Formats: sequence, C-alpha cells, structure tokens
Amino acid sequence: MRLFARRIFLAALLLLLVVPSFAQLVQKLEKLNKVSDVKVLPVGERMKTPFAEKVVMFVEQPIDHSNPSLGTFKQRVIVALADYNAPTVIVTEGYGAAYALRPNYREEVSALFNTNMVVVEHRYFLESIPFKQNDSTITDETLDWSYMTAVNEAADLHNVNQLLREIFKGKWIATGISKGGQTAMFYTAYYPNDLDVSVPYVGPLCKGVEDGRHEPFLENYAGTPKDREIIRAFQVEFLKRRDAIKPMFEKLSAEKGYTYKIPMDAVYDFCVLEFPFAFWQWGLKTEIIPDPKKASDKQMFEFLLNTSGPDYFAEGDDSAPFFVQAAKELGYYGYDTKPFEGLLTIKDAEGYLNKIFVPQTQQFKFDKYLYKKIKGFLAKTDSKMMFIYGQFDPWSAVMPEAPVKNEELKKKGKGRETMKLYIEPNGSHRARIGTLPEQMRKEAVNTLKEWLEIK
Repeated sequence: MRLFARRIFLAALLLLLVVPSFAQLVQKLEKLNKVSDVKVLPVGERMKTPFAEKVVMFVEQPIDHSNPSLGTFKQRVIVALADYNAPTVIVTEGYGAAYALRPNYREEVSALFNTNMVVVEHRYFLESIPFKQNDSTITDETLDWSYMTAVNEAADLHNVNQLLREIFKGKWIATGISKGGQTAMFYTAYYPNDLDVSVPYVGPLCKGVEDGRHEPFLENYAGTPKDREIIRAFQVEFLKRRDAIKPMFEKLSAEKGYTYKIPMDAVYDFCVLEFPFAFWQWGLKTEIIPDPKKASDKQMFEFLLNTSGPDYFAEGDDSAPFFVQAAKELGYYGYDTKPFEGLLTIKDAEGYLNKIFVPQTQQFKFDKYLYKKIKGFLAKTDSKMMFIYGQFDPWSAVMPEAPVKNEELKKKGKGRETMKLYIEPNGSHRARIGTLPEQMRKEAVNTLKEWLEIK
C-alpha cells in the first residue's frame, strides 16, 4: 500500500509540474489574433506525448484570401511545444489532421531534431470545411469548391506561420507527405520567406488530370520484367474470372453499404486497372501474389480486395476534396486499357476521375498554371529544399526534375544548388529519411543539420 501511495503522490506531483506548463502555452496562444477554442490534451494523454506541451486550436481564415469580404472559416491546428527556442516544423497536411491528436504522434523531422511541431489541417477536410461550419445541410454535391486552391492553402499556412512566429522565433521547416508534400512545395513557392527549409516527401507534380507519365513507368520501370509479368498475369486472370468473382463484389458492396457512380462491371474493371499502381505505391512483393493457375476465386478476390478494393471507387469517402482539387489543378494519373482489350466492359478509362470521384452537379476544368508555377520556381529558387522519393513508387514518375550539376548551373545561369533529391532504392510511397540506405540517410540528416545550423 505504501508503494502504491508513493506512486500516487509522484503522479500528482508530476501533474502539478505539467499543468502550469500547459497553461502557459494556452495563454500565449489565446492572446494571438484570430485564434480560438484552444484546448489541451486530457490529463492521461499529456503523460504520453513526447512534447512538453501539446494543444489543439482553431485559426480564423478567409474563405478566399483574395476577397476577405466573402467571410471566414475555422481551420484546425495542432501545436506541440518542445522548446520555445527550438526550430519549428510546420506539417503542411494535404488532408485531415485528426491523426495528429494522438498523444504520441510526432513527425519525422521534428523527432530527428527535437523541434516544435505545428500540424495544419487542410481546408475543406474534416473540421476545417468552409461553409459547412455554418450550415450542416451542405453536402459535397452542394458545397462551393471554388476556394479549394493551392493559392488559398498556401495563404492559410502563411497566416498560421505569421501568427505563431510571435511564440516560436527559431527556424521554420515545412514538411508533408504525398499531397502534404505537394502542399509543402506550394507553400514554399508562394511564401519562400516564411521558411528556412522544406522537406516534401513523395509529392507528385502532375501536368494534367491524366498526366501520362505513370502508365509507362508501371509498364517499363517499376520492379523487374518478371515482377511486371506476374502482375499482368494476375490482372488478366482476374478479368477472365469475372462471372465467378463479380458476385463477391456485389455481396461486399451490399454488406458495407458501398455505392458507386458507375456500374458494378466498371467498378470491377477499374479495381483491376488500379492494381499495379496500388501494388507498387505501397511497396508490395510479387512473391505474395496468388498464382493464377492455382488460386481459388476467393483467394484472388481477397488479395485484390486488400490491394485495390472497390472501396476506393465508392461514393462518400473523406478524400473527395482531394479529387476535386486533382481535377482542378493538382492532376492525377491515367490507366492503360490496351493490354486488356476484349476483357474489359469499359471502352477506355479516359476522364474516369471526373466520372467517378467528383460531385456530378459541378464541372471542374483542369488549369496547368500550378504545374508551371512550381516547375519554374524549382528551376530558379535558392530555397533549401530536400525531396524524398521511393524508386518504384508510381508517384516518382512525376517527381520534380533532379538538380543539375554546379558547373552546368554556371553555364545556364539557373538551377537548384540548394535542392537535394534522395530516392530510396526499390522504395515505395512509404519512403522517408529513416528508410534511406545508411550512407544516404546520414548525408540527408547532416544536410538538414547544416541548413538548420544545428551542431
């Protein structure tokens, strides 16, 4: 009992020490303009966080930064303190940020250098949706998507940066993964003076709704010729077994409540077309693919279900805002249907993103301005940027161009002397600094140390 009582006493003492610390950060944040609803983690979760303090708050943002009279919305931001004098990582999320509420969550660069961390939920996701905050009857079909743009998302991040610089005065690092990596690029391009370093992970830079570079990447580059042969054989066999396997799709969809904008046969086709992209994106190995000559219908179905299942093509997914932005300015990838002539029910896959993923009550026309903006910026800027990619990740087909050598820079008068590009051998969309080969990883870490002036 005495030991138990002693533990209770120590826990209470620790709580007394922690609570004032949390109160201090809350007070600082509440004094900032346009910040509201600042809340700390529950007591039990405070003990689990690697940070000294971690809170969630909302920042008031213009719906349209070029026209403030349109009104505002609240954007969710998670703020985690390591040390007021340390650098600050701003996670330029491309989606929702609910995951960052986990007490033990910490972004890679923040963990490497014990920095502060600010996670900014992307507009139009989860708790940060314009218009819906004041009208719960609005749906994806009726929502005004006009302000889901890179220009506005970069301005959101700029406002957060300017607000929190009053508290965190050290160097600032922008980083994000996938769509968040894109967001880090956009933010750096539009507000380079906000940042000392940018680390975009596996972020694509597409030039069209169906960019055209992913298909030859999958056809000729990802994996070995034998790997690609195994994947193709699985796809062909799956299509040949349509009569036996399609009822499994129908049963699953009924059980899960999946609905689609396209017929079930088309869903079946697209799941098969998506298979190689999803397979390489997540770094799977062909050894685990069922042998089409031996596998049962159920084995074939379950493997595809876990790789590129019909849920991806179903309506009502939280990723809908991403697809809207992809249709407008981010771009996406296409599918090559020619190898499967006579096996598909669809004529081709052209325009599939707009037919399957975006609200059908509105039309979205792709504008190439963003691709041109970022490509031009990367060719000339001196901003310190480190890009991380996986060799066989299909998104690597549309990575920014590698920097030219210094002697070439001098001749051309342009280039990226401060751009570092690391590609994990055989890597996937899960490529990170920590997954790089040892020598490459050490070089990346030492470069960041130099850029951040960390001894």
